[in-house]
Amino acid sequence: MSKAQDFVLTLSCRDTKGIVYAVSGLLYQAGCNIIDSQQFGDVQDPDGTGLFFMRVHFQAPDHLADVATLDRLFVNVRQQFGMDARFHSLARKPRLLLMVSKHGHCLNDLLFRWQSGQLDVEIPAIVSNHPDFAELAASYGLEFHHLPLPTGSAAEVKRAQERQVEALVEQQEIDLVVLARYMQILSPEFCAFLKGRAINIHHSFLPSFKGAKPYYQAHDRGVKLIGATAHYVTADLDEGPIIEQDVERVDHSLSPEDFTAVGRDVECVVLARAVRWHVEHRVLMNGHKTVIFR
Repeated sequence: MSKAQDFVLTLSCRDTKGIVYAVSGLLYQAGCNIIDSQQFGDVQDPDGTGLFFMRVHFQAPDHLADVATLDRLFVNVRQQFGMDARFHSLARKPRLLLMVSKHGHCLNDLLFRWQSGQLDVEIPAIVSNHPDFAELAASYGLEFHHLPLPTGSAAEVKRAQERQVEALVEQQEIDLVVLARYMQILSPEFCAFLKGRAINIHHSFLPSFKGAKPYYQAHDRGVKLIGATAHYVTADLDEGPIIEQDVERVDHSLSPEDFTAVGRDVECVVLARAVRWHVEHRVLMNGHKTVIFR
């Protein structure tokens, strides 16, 4: 079968009996071939959300091979279980908008993974509040939008710049905005616009060492592990649902600059994982947490 027949179904609903049977049975009866299926019920402890999550990768016959048709097929099951169920065609590559300020390591890493085929997406454009990476964008044949924000810009100036980004997101039909070390605090309005479709890389192992120069703070405290955190963007600064984290061991012999170099490597890896899992439809929201089907 061609990739045009490959789909992923992601769903969440209250945990109850019969969900897997209903979903797999309906797909089977419709002539679909299930390639992979994963599920998780958050019911192990009293603090769980009581929700059930499922990701199914399947192939559909020609007459069902579009999202709208599959949606109609699932109307009754969706209503029966009160599901938030979504179909994703794997024939359509997700479209990413990358945003960056003056540190380009994550941007460069994502562009390399994209060009080398490790990240199966389309990248129509890069946005930055600085001009530094215009040549890098040009070397990849990408549009570069320099939307400056002078130091100390008033809230209305920042919001006007954000509206330019919002317009670009809509014009380019962007599925995911990646803040690849975009060092600006986003307004609540912008966060609401991007809800569930913006990922940030935080240069620290959250929740710890927030604010400026976290690696210097870590060095001053003599930490033995430093890390990075990729999370969804929310109006609560650096408090969004966490997608991925990783750490590297350090010791007293390293300088703050060494800490920074190690940390930047971790940031690249963590952000790339988070982006890949999102575009492969492996991340489901579970309140202020996430469920990751790897």
